Amino acid sequence: MNKLFELLNIKPKNLKYYTTAFQHSSYVNENHLKNDYERLEFLGDAVLELVVSDYLYRNMYKEEGDMTKIRASYVCENALYEYAKDLNLSDYIKVGHGEEIDGGRFKKVILADIFESLMGAIYLDLGFYAVKDVILNIIVPYIEDPKITFFSDYKSALQEFVQTDQKSLSYELVGEEGPAHNKTFSVVVKVDDIIYGKGSAPSKKEAEQEAAKDALAKLAS
Repeated sequence: MNKLFELLNIKPKNLKYYTTAFQHSSYVNENHLKNDYERLEFLGDAVLELVVSDYLYRNMYKEEGDMTKIRASYVCENALYEYAKDLNLSDYIKVGHGEEIDGGRFKKVILADIFESLMGAIYLDLGFYAVKDVILNIIVPYIEDPKITFFSDYKSALQEFVQTDQKSLSYELVGEEGPAHNKTFSVVVKVDDIIYGKGSAPSKKEAEQEAAKDALAKLAS
């Protein structure tokens, strides 16, 4: 993991945080360990939002709604997945045997989660200003490059589209398949109780985005 620490330009104090940050639940269950990365992911998600919000507030003179959309595009799953790939985080992820066979170390949802858990680990180990530097060094180049976009907030776009016609909007989980370490969720989105879109993905959030994307395409046509 030393190569990763050099890339991030950090000097860890307590390696246990980083060990936990890379342990998927399938690995923890298989090896009868105590902690997977999910609690660190929860913390890292909040830290990411704060750091990016602070950066946008200080560097962009835009309205709240615009800043919210910009922030969402740089902390969404697609963006986190790209950051994780840039850092080669798949080299360090520990998954169970079944998840390994299924390519779990390279799944978008897992890599995105691992990036967040790593930020949570850095925050606990080295403090806010250290993790702030790490996050900004990774994300700001993307923000400053107009050729790169990570738009994936189809739910917000659909919400805005529907609000103009004062229609109701709801998402419904209609299917859940596969073992605990490799589930696929299926979601439908309804506009005024009529199904307009369907989506399937490894997480409920991503499935909802896929359903919203499908609905937008149909509404636009």
